[in-house]
Amino acid sequence: MRVPPDDVPTSPRVPFALAGDFPPAERDRWRELVKGVLRKSGAATEDTPLAEVEGLLTHRSYDGIPIAPLYTADDTADARPGLAPRVPDVTPEGEGLLAAWDVRQRHAVPDPVAAREAILADLENGVTSLWLTVGDRGLPVTALADALKGVHLDLAPVVLDAGAHTTEAAEAFLALVAGRGQAGEARGNLGADPLGLAARTGTPGDLAEAAATAVRCAREFPGIRALTVDATPYHDAGGSDAEELAAALATAVAYLRALTDAGLGVEEAFGQLEFRYAATADQFATIAKLRAARRLWDRVAEVCGAGSAVQRQHAVTSSAMMTRRDPWVNMLRTTVACFAAGVGGADAVTVQPFDARIGLPDAFSRRIARNTQTLLLEESSLARVVDPAGGSWYVERLTDDLAQAAWAWFTEIERAGGMAEALASGLVADRIAATWERRRKDIARRKAPLTGVSEFPALEERLPERAPAPQSPGGGLPRVSYAQDFEALRDRSDAHAAATGERPKVFLATLGPVAVHTARATFAANLFQAGGIETVAGEPGDFAASGAKVACICSSDKLYAEQAAGAARVLKDAGAVRVWLAGKGSYDGVDARVFAGCDAVETLETTLRDLGVAE
Repeated sequence: MRVPPDDVPTSPRVPFALAGDFPPAERDRWRELVKGVLRKSGAATEDTPLAEVEGLLTHRSYDGIPIAPLYTADDTADARPGLAPRVPDVTPEGEGLLAAWDVRQRHAVPDPVAAREAILADLENGVTSLWLTVGDRGLPVTALADALKGVHLDLAPVVLDAGAHTTEAAEAFLALVAGRGQAGEARGNLGADPLGLAARTGTPGDLAEAAATAVRCAREFPGIRALTVDATPYHDAGGSDAEELAAALATAVAYLRALTDAGLGVEEAFGQLEFRYAATADQFATIAKLRAARRLWDRVAEVCGAGSAVQRQHAVTSSAMMTRRDPWVNMLRTTVACFAAGVGGADAVTVQPFDARIGLPDAFSRRIARNTQTLLLEESSLARVVDPAGGSWYVERLTDDLAQAAWAWFTEIERAGGMAEALASGLVADRIAATWERRRKDIARRKAPLTGVSEFPALEERLPERAPAPQSPGGGLPRVSYAQDFEALRDRSDAHAAATGERPKVFLATLGPVAVHTARATFAANLFQAGGIETVAGEPGDFAASGAKVACICSSDKLYAEQAAGAARVLKDAGAVRVWLAGKGSYDGVDARVFAGCDAVETLETTLRDLGVAE
């Protein structure tokens, strides 16, 4: 430290006000500035009241929750709705706090030798627990012991996901633990989820049997939980965040009833449950969802007389958001989702490998998945802050609104007779299907863009080759992919190209200088390529030589008024079966328009039919 000499005067310490030289912020002044911008775009007029300005920028989530452009202290909930996520531990040196989450990798390799190699590689390189898919969709139950050779079950928790084979897998795992003499030290979860199985397959598991297994775990294997409340089937069917939360809550309440009926105390029953949620690239929604889940569970514990119950959360990056096309973009999606899960307070996080929708992940993709978490934990020190989103006016408000919406849907399920009855009657399926249709329309109109699929597609991409993954059984709720409609169009184009030797093609008829038509030509090319359709550009007179059958006129509104009708006539005379126009306006000879917010899927389906591409 440098000490000034005695003859050099030092300045007295004075308070430093960061905003001292700025006028106080006023909401109405902000509204005036926003109104000025909206007037330029035509979204507002001089007569628009200031009180309505924020409404012009507010949209609603799929749960009907308003998402405003600005939040202040006046918008927060009366009480903190997120509760404490993880209980921090003091470091071995006694310095700082660590609230690190469990890095959990999933394995579904049927071959026990390959599975063991992958498992040990993960554990040696940052993974702290295992999630094993056992049964028809992964490792054979009989190979469980072979796959876990060399795994210290007291250090690395093992979570099973065996579906209809849960009982056999649980027995095999418990026998393995007992055989090693680790009944008191082994940790993990047997993954029994009878109602989740009903949601996935349409056939429920045996809840009484699962409850009996939970009693055995509580008495003989204190470090092992018996049940998982898996909410991902509702997310994977296209459900909203509140629908996912409510389904999890209704399922957990049904399990609590069964567990206490089987002889467990209330607090013992709470201790047998672990929750699994989907984490998406919508980071704030994911953060709020995990925080709302804890609040909801705490309310259930209060009603049941269990005091304050900490919800054990396992967040897994969303399967629905993953894409087959341009799969490397999945690395970005899962990174944001992992960040959100950690900030939201998940106790365990699984990052799906970027190639998960193509087939069985290889060593490289598994390494990228686990390193995503390592970077956030070790280099970004993300887990050193407990509940970093707490106190955010936006997150606190969103958490409260989401909890209220989920509780309303949960009580509706309970009034219908509980989760089992709601699944059997179709109540849950119908509601989620309606939500999925709304989301699907937004995706089709590219209001919810998918990079590499609906936006910025790479037509000549070469996808990595992977061994096929075991397929999940049919029945139950559907499994959707946000990219499915666009990817189906790309598949049609690929099949056509393989059969004919060339891709379907659209001609972009550009009018005027490059500076005038580039913006709309780029927009149109991006849209058509999202359906696997190649685009070539030129003047209208070049259409005949292009080999295309469909054209799209691209230029400015001013040139459209002067030249669009003539260009359309030239294109039709040259054999164009359909003429599109990029932009808005009606002109002679133009059959339809493409514009921001149009139904891109319908446009592409129409174009492929016009080009003779078979469905």
